[in-house]
Amino acid sequence: MRDRNAPLNASDMGALAWDKMGGLLPAVVQDSRTLQILMLGYMNREALEATLQSGYATFFSRSKQRLWQKGETSGNRLVVRGVFADCDADALVVKAEPAGPTCHLGTTSCFSANEGEGIAFLPRLAAIVHERAEAGGTNSYTAKLLAEGPVRIAQKVGEEGVEVALAGAVGDRENCIEETADLIYHLTVLMEALGFGWEDVGERLRQRHSGS
Repeated sequence: MRDRNAPLNASDMGALAWDKMGGLLPAVVQDSRTLQILMLGYMNREALEATLQSGYATFFSRSKQRLWQKGETSGNRLVVRGVFADCDADALVVKAEPAGPTCHLGTTSCFSANEGEGIAFLPRLAAIVHERAEAGGTNSYTAKLLAEGPVRIAQKVGEEGVEVALAGAVGDRENCIEETADLIYHLTVLMEALGFGWEDVGERLRQRHSGS
């Protein structure tokens, strides 16, 4: 039995339920870094095969009746990190890194209400910190902190941790929220400096929870 936690490969094509929708499977595209839902498309066998072979998300256009690679004209391709099937093998999730806006209207996502809220903002925060790191320089506090290196960033994490503890000790809920936000921000910068992210932390927590 195929491991549903593993991404699909060419040998899995025959196990998918192509007959349910006339040879098409809905494919939800999710940003592999921020976890934001980017778009919905449809794949037939040829589109999925092209996606797996090229590494770029390719769909079947129901209106034009042909394959189309996302970004083939705009250049805003979706670099695929893995394709996963659901429990009934009749729907797909495509985890990808977008090379520019996904929506034809120029927005990050085709779903305007799909912005990270609450804990879901953490991957977006990590993406923002990464963008600052890629830009370099010292024009922002994040870039300046990254330029100072892991030792200075770790010092800031320690300072913010103490602030959280103090706010918690006196039962100051609002101040504890503020200080926790500061701590998480600085932790995110430290993770960027050391080359890992929230997905790595989440995976380690999952392993501990599952006993693996």
